[in-house]
Amino acid sequence: MKVDRLIGILSVLLQKDTVTAPYLAERFEVSRRTVNRDIEALCKAGIPIVTRQGTGGGISIMENYKIDKTLLTTTEMQDILAGLGSLDSVNETKRYARLKEKLFVGASDFTEEDDTERKPSVLIDLSSWYKDALAFKIERIRNGIDHCRELEFLYFAPGSESMRRIRPYYLVFRWTSWYVWGWCCLREDFRLFKLNRMEKLKLCEESFEKQKAVLPDLDDDRIFPGEIQVKAIFDADCKWKLVEEYGLGCFEEQEDGRLLFHADYTNKENLISWLLAFGHKVWLLEPKEIREEMLEIVEKMQENYQ
Repeated sequence: MKVDRLIGILSVLLQKDTVTAPYLAERFEVSRRTVNRDIEALCKAGIPIVTRQGTGGGISIMENYKIDKTLLTTTEMQDILAGLGSLDSVNETKRYARLKEKLFVGASDFTEEDDTERKPSVLIDLSSWYKDALAFKIERIRNGIDHCRELEFLYFAPGSESMRRIRPYYLVFRWTSWYVWGWCCLREDFRLFKLNRMEKLKLCEESFEKQKAVLPDLDDDRIFPGEIQVKAIFDADCKWKLVEEYGLGCFEEQEDGRLLFHADYTNKENLISWLLAFGHKVWLLEPKEIREEMLEIVEKMQENYQ
């Protein structure tokens, strides 16, 4: 598109002192005549562009007009590019890869010509194990958000599954997972839906008039209120797992090397599943009622294996 090319040319001129028409023609894969028309369009837009003929000549922007090139540092530019790369990890259209290329155009102050220097120091992949399914869902949800189209899907919630129709407002990445925030026609309220629990996602013909949406309150204390006070003893070789999930402050090392763990937990079923994953290496002390429930589960498991 012409607008994209004009922005690209302006980016080159802001980053380089002088460039030639052949250089711009090759960079943007157009003719020199097209470049000349683009330069004329930029001049009409009020950009003070100077052209000089002969050896050492070329196209440039008046010196006193140039933007301070220290506006973005090399590290800041690399962080921007890393963020764009992370979005490409869950995107089917590669729109962010194209945006990265636009930022690379003429960005000699931020990145070297050598490809090894252009590589970011931070690598982010948001796709997890569900890249193929997530990319499709994210693109379809974005389509619904951008064009105010309702979405319909089968949703698997704890204890039930149902068809839902929503008016999508925001895509959210939080707690290592992707969610969509929208108005649920079934519940007649805003709800947060986890993408990995959605199936048969369909973009509906029905459109909706976008209202001022209530922003999701994603405060950890509200979503995970921590109503269950847990106390347990873990074997010493479980330390790495406890540190990974809760940090060093979640346990006290005992004289025998075992770990006295204490934390607040939100969901009883998730707590039991988490504890059972440690097998015989954990001994739950409190709450007493969950101890008894775990004992029943273990006894039923024993029956299954007898």
